[in-house]
Amino acid sequence: MSSTTIQPAWVRISHWVNALAVMLMVTSGWQIYNASPIFAGWRFPAAITLGGWLGGALQWHFAVMWMLVANFAVYVALNLASGRFQRKLLPVSAGSLASDLLDALRGKLKHDDLARYNAVQKSAYLVVIADIALVIVSGLAIWKSVQFPLLRTLMGGYDNARVVHFVAMSVLVAFFVVHVAMVALVPRSLVVMIRGR
Repeated sequence: MSSTTIQPAWVRISHWVNALAVMLMVTSGWQIYNASPIFAGWRFPAAITLGGWLGGALQWHFAVMWMLVANFAVYVALNLASGRFQRKLLPVSAGSLASDLLDALRGKLKHDDLARYNAVQKSAYLVVIADIALVIVSGLAIWKSVQFPLLRTLMGGYDNARVVHFVAMSVLVAFFVVHVAMVALVPRSLVVMIRGR
């Protein structure tokens, strides 16, 4: 394997900060959800929630949200400023996505060059970036509903903003599960995200 850096330090740091922030936000969010469920009869087991009670979960959620927002802002800004966003994630064509997705489903998608993302990876990362932005915006509509009435209205009202937030969180959790599964299938990618090469 080449000694060339595949993932620069700022990408690796923001990746691990984001992973921690998302885990803490999701598990504290599940405890908050349990205090006022959106879907009747659907609660998260206490063993996978954070905070112990509503007040504790809110404290965790509000503390960690600043870490998530700051980390996300730095990640997006550095990706745009360095041109990495354009180089790594664009373009993605429908044809290449369909072809790579079919190869992935058949277990034939190649991972020889970890410096290059295939169309499935590009699409997944673009979706998760947009999804984190939606998690943040919908969370703001819930947290500061009175201060941001236009944002609340764009979300379809307070209750709909909660549903949007829940669905966006669910997409994030699904990405996390698939991402971890892919790392298990291609363990060299974990080494690259730790060492950079």
